Amino acid sequence: MKIILTQEVSGLGAAGDIVEVKAGYGRNYLLPQSLAIRWSTGAEKQIVVIKRARSAREIRDRGHATEVKAQLEGLSVKLSVRAGTGGRLYGSVTPAEVVAAVKSAGGPDLDKRRVELPPHIKSTGDYPVQVKLHPEVSAAFKVSVVAAK
Repeated sequence: MKIILTQEVSGLGAAGDIVEVKAGYGRNYLLPQSLAIRWSTGAEKQIVVIKRARSAREIRDRGHATEVKAQLEGLSVKLSVRAGTGGRLYGSVTPAEVVAAVKSAGGPDLDKRRVELPPHIKSTGDYPVQVKLHPEVSAAFKVSVVAAK
């Protein structure tokens, strides 16, 4: 089955790639999860739009990814969230909040889908965060979650 990926799928390809997969994998997983669309000549024209959007937000190459990695690892990220007694948060920290905190701390723009958080940050403290900048480059930094006043 020939499909066009709409999002990055690990081990398969990036958004806008045309790939050949087994029919069951495409029909039962990729298409229902909106990770891909069926290939057609009309859909192939959409690839241009998808690739243009991807190139605008994507880190250009490995050299650029290492520069962003150095910038991120030297950054002190502080995230203020509402918390109750004992430092317990109302809700949990999301990747979008981490991306906004990095931006406000003077860091680069990041794609929230590439941010890997530890499961369920639900209390104040320091937490390790991993960002996959490039297939070969990942950056790790700490986020300090503090109670908002």
